[in-house]
Amino acid sequence: MIITKKAMSRRTLLRGLGAAVALPLLDAMVPAATALGQTPAAPVMRFGAVYVPNGVTVQQWFPETEGKAFEFTRILKPLEPFRDRLLVLSELDSTPPPPPGTSDFSHAKASTKFLTDVFPYRKLRAGTSMDQIAARVLGQDTALPSLELALESVEFGTVCDYGSCIYTGTISWAGPTEPLPMETDPAAAFERLFGDDTTDPVARRARLEEKGSILDSLLEEVVGLKQEVGPADRSKLEGYLENIRDVEQRIQNAAAYNVELPAVSRPSGIPATFEEHAKLMFDVQVLGYQGDVTRVATFMYGRELSGRSYPEIGVPDAHHPISHHRNDPERMERCARINEFHVTLFKYYLDRLAATPDGDGSLLDQVAIIYGAGMSDGNAHSQKKLPLLIAGGGAGRLKPGRHIRFADETPMANLHLTLLDKLGVPVEEIGDSTGPLNID
Repeated sequence: MIITKKAMSRRTLLRGLGAAVALPLLDAMVPAATALGQTPAAPVMRFGAVYVPNGVTVQQWFPETEGKAFEFTRILKPLEPFRDRLLVLSELDSTPPPPPGTSDFSHAKASTKFLTDVFPYRKLRAGTSMDQIAARVLGQDTALPSLELALESVEFGTVCDYGSCIYTGTISWAGPTEPLPMETDPAAAFERLFGDDTTDPVARRARLEEKGSILDSLLEEVVGLKQEVGPADRSKLEGYLENIRDVEQRIQNAAAYNVELPAVSRPSGIPATFEEHAKLMFDVQVLGYQGDVTRVATFMYGRELSGRSYPEIGVPDAHHPISHHRNDPERMERCARINEFHVTLFKYYLDRLAATPDGDGSLLDQVAIIYGAGMSDGNAHSQKKLPLLIAGGGAGRLKPGRHIRFADETPMANLHLTLLDKLGVPVEEIGDSTGPLNID
């Protein structure tokens, strides 16, 4: 690795035993463009999606007031500290017309349409999802075009629509017949970010078997790098490497926990609780953005028809059956508790993004994350008036801090069209889109 004070490449890597660690945006990289007589690069915008299965308790989601003075409802209340980084969106529908002869499997179409805006066919076929449309362009500048994560695999439970779990188990499609698997193991996701495919696999296995940190093999390079950069960059670099070590240690602890169990249904390396698993996967996404390893990430709390229970918050009921609450107040209360729990964990993600420096601001300033569900009321399987919000500043291309209510029957596809344009990946149409939205 060659480093000069004139220009450090944005693509500088620290290479160690079985690892290739990209660096966060350092001040030493900013003069690189000016040293060549170029204008410094604009802030990099990232895109993410966080998917909630089985709908929400809509009565406790949507604010009544539009504009900047909107109130935070019970479910959204945990996000109140981020008022100035939220766009709460109402009246968006996901109702593209079904192909002829297609059965109306509500859960399959909820997750499939969430980013594709295309109704799933009975024979495997949908559409290219907007995250993958963005990744084709944004991924040209990163080691990993996109990252697809989930907390629940399609093997978890047996109930699926269309006789197949493919539609309910992913929200990302590389093409109409190319659903992308969602990774549930934090260790595997971590390896995708930092594994170096050019390194001898025997050496990599040796490191993993010894449970050594990837950072231990980078010490010499890190020391050399610190001598070449200023105090602010040294502090930023130390924080980034500490975050990597923390995530790696938590993954190793989870693997050790699993080894002690005689039989488990989850893969090795998955934490014991839903909360620990979610936080670890959120931290993996933060690392991916922070090192600019990827600029596109999708994440599912659970697959559609999820039967997960939440005894840790006093909801021992399986999620999907309880989502059919039949307007029973007690069952609706339990559903709302699940929704609130999910939002509380999303706040953890926003906290981590806000605490991570990037350029002149934080990662939260540079990202746009869609959070929501593919159906509104799980009891009615409705896919009108979806519960949706966008978190982040979008690298200055968004104007958050508002609740926007659109006209009735506005396609969610119009939101995707608008966000792709903000990402610098404009397209003429996607799914049943009718035109861009005014969110400025």
